[in-house]
Amino acid sequence: MAAQVRREVAERIAQLKQQGQAVQLTAILVGSSPAAEVYAENQARSTGDIGIDYRLLKLPADSSMQQVRTTIEKLNHDATVTGIMLHLPLPSQLDAPVLQHAIDPLKDVEGVSPANIGYVVYGHTLIAPCTALAVIELIKSTGQDLRGVEAVVVGASEIAGKPIALLLTEQMATVTLCHIATHDLSSHTRRGQVLVVAVGKPGLIGPDQVQEGAIVIDVGINRIKLADGSKKTVGDVQFDAVAQKAGYLTPVPGGVGPMTVAMLLKNTLRAAELVRGKMGSS
Repeated sequence: MAAQVRREVAERIAQLKQQGQAVQLTAILVGSSPAAEVYAENQARSTGDIGIDYRLLKLPADSSMQQVRTTIEKLNHDATVTGIMLHLPLPSQLDAPVLQHAIDPLKDVEGVSPANIGYVVYGHTLIAPCTALAVIELIKSTGQDLRGVEAVVVGASEIAGKPIALLLTEQMATVTLCHIATHDLSSHTRRGQVLVVAVGKPGLIGPDQVQEGAIVIDVGINRIKLADGSKKTVGDVQFDAVAQKAGYLTPVPGGVGPMTVAMLLKNTLRAAELVRGKMGSS
């Protein structure tokens, strides 16, 4: 599915380039770490593979809010830039939501600015968060009509759980959003014809907490240490056990991860079309 999305995005980008309209994504990295550098390199490769012009702006780790905001404002007003993203986590002196809010909603390829989240709330989505979009696409691929379906989302983060719940509601599902204060989690998860788990707690959901035949989407990505000292990437769902009961189950690694990357690329195209459309109408 992710490969198909990338192919479709690449075809559309090629068409835009033939019309002299480049798709340009600028990512901002404040400070650095080996993990962040690897992520940026992977991003440069995945965008380049489908024809997106990619640039990484590296700012010092001690950058102030005003310095980062000024950088974002310059990119907002740069007509050659059609997409902007801010690498997280940020150094402790920086406020991520405030800086994300400074990004032009039309150029917010991650769909995480408060403005874009607000558009989702009101059912006028411009660009939705990549992970939430990935989850919806995976659910739809099963052929399940979401209208009236009991959907349970475990985890209420601003960039995953809450937007996922909002997009499911937009599809007319009946949504329960569970969080750290939820009592008797299992009583809720067992009702879910669709169950989405996005907590970041390895093995949180076992087979006794899943309805027979449910569509289970595992958003969690956790690194655990095995008895022999090696490390393994696992999700929030006990995969082998739940696979015996669920109708559909996404693996970790795989599943939501590749689809989220594909949705970022699709959002980058969407941002370029929105920006070019605004320029054309102004």
